[in-house]
Amino acid sequence: MKKQHLFIGGKHTESVKYTTLQAPYSGETLAEVASASAEETEAAIAAAVKARKAMRQMPAHQRADLLYKLSAMLEERKEEAARIVALEAAKPITAARGEIDRTIETYRFAAEEAKRLTGETVPMDAAKGGEGRIGYTMRQPLGVIGAITPFNFPMNLVAHKVGPALAAGNTIVLKPAEQTPLSAYYIANLLQEAGLPDGALNVVSGDGKTIGDVLVSHPDVAYLTFTGSPAVGTNIRSNAGLKRVTLELGSNAAVIIDKDVDLDKVIPRSVTGAFTYQGQVCISLQRIYVHQSIAEPFIKRFAEAAEQVVIGDPLSEDTVVSALITSKDVQRTLDWIEEAKQAGATVVAGGEAEGGILRPTVLANVPRDAKVSCQEVFAPIVVINTVDSVEEGIQHVNNSMYGLQAGVFTNDIQTALRAVDDIEAGGVMINDIPTFRVDHMPYGGVKQSGIGREGVKYATEEMTELKFVMFNKN
Repeated sequence: MKKQHLFIGGKHTESVKYTTLQAPYSGETLAEVASASAEETEAAIAAAVKARKAMRQMPAHQRADLLYKLSAMLEERKEEAARIVALEAAKPITAARGEIDRTIETYRFAAEEAKRLTGETVPMDAAKGGEGRIGYTMRQPLGVIGAITPFNFPMNLVAHKVGPALAAGNTIVLKPAEQTPLSAYYIANLLQEAGLPDGALNVVSGDGKTIGDVLVSHPDVAYLTFTGSPAVGTNIRSNAGLKRVTLELGSNAAVIIDKDVDLDKVIPRSVTGAFTYQGQVCISLQRIYVHQSIAEPFIKRFAEAAEQVVIGDPLSEDTVVSALITSKDVQRTLDWIEEAKQAGATVVAGGEAEGGILRPTVLANVPRDAKVSCQEVFAPIVVINTVDSVEEGIQHVNNSMYGLQAGVFTNDIQTALRAVDDIEAGGVMINDIPTFRVDHMPYGGVKQSGIGREGVKYATEEMTELKFVMFNKN
């Protein structure tokens, strides 16, 4: 059986404790994975501190070359990488391949950003007393970055933290999700092969609280980037002190369907947004507000399409929906569906589980305070309610503790512009689903969806310190 050690200081290091990693779909044992202690996490931070000088002094073109080389190596081995993701996360293989393609592109974007970290000149003589002086800004790495990543995009969300950190000349201690550590160790091995200095990337798998508490409290960690639940994110921010933090904390993403849209285009796109990878996406389409004049045909056709979604083994080429990440999540979602039914919702498709797989589920007329509507479901469940206007839909979209991304389908430009102004979210997608994301766009939310922005350029800048320099010519 494979034994996966910690990766500290450029070496695979035995841990005092290991846990068994099982595939969510088949239950097969994938590996015995190291579970880092607080002391081992501190050793990883010490290795990152030791590597800071080498990364800080590395020229931008060398940092870019490392990241370009990583993306090229991943391109050569993408089927192997996709299989790892499919097995440990139960991500359907076609979706896993798509994630690897995005990961390759994310590292390429990071390579490009390594060469774009520029400052600006400041016109000193614009102020009285500034005559005879030259002023400019520059960006420098923060130092040690603590990164905590979730299970649902175990390659690409790692890339969104590791890529910008290295592009800016930082070092990293990465804590991957307990269910998906193999993806992170795979990237660490590739970066070592690419020539990354020892200690520039350290991977410590294991218990989130044990490792997270050390990363949050350690004085040598300058910045924390976390993707996960609002409860954990709030705790991180409360205890991080003066450390910088970026928090991406999830959503219950919504779309509004106006009366004048083409259902032949909107329905397939919305089905994709709701059910791809079991709905285990932060911006998975969870709430639909459809204009009452087209609600009946929309719901009927959407439910029919949901029933046609292929479920099964994540390694099957046809599978769209496979097992949820844990059996507890299956039971939780069934409980939430039952709660919605008791509150008056109608199940128009799905609503049942087959082993670890929840069938794609469509609920209509769901009360706003039902968990499947107001909380993050992270499962293949979508709720559809009718509205009399886009304006009413916007009110429902905003009536949420989250605000990551939202979508509006309409052919009226004035309606679209009003929606852009009025929707409370980090991103508004016009004539597309809220699940849309490409990896160089700014990405982040408002309210309990988090603070800060990802997207390679924006994350790279957040992982630097702005320094001002002044020369007195007199």
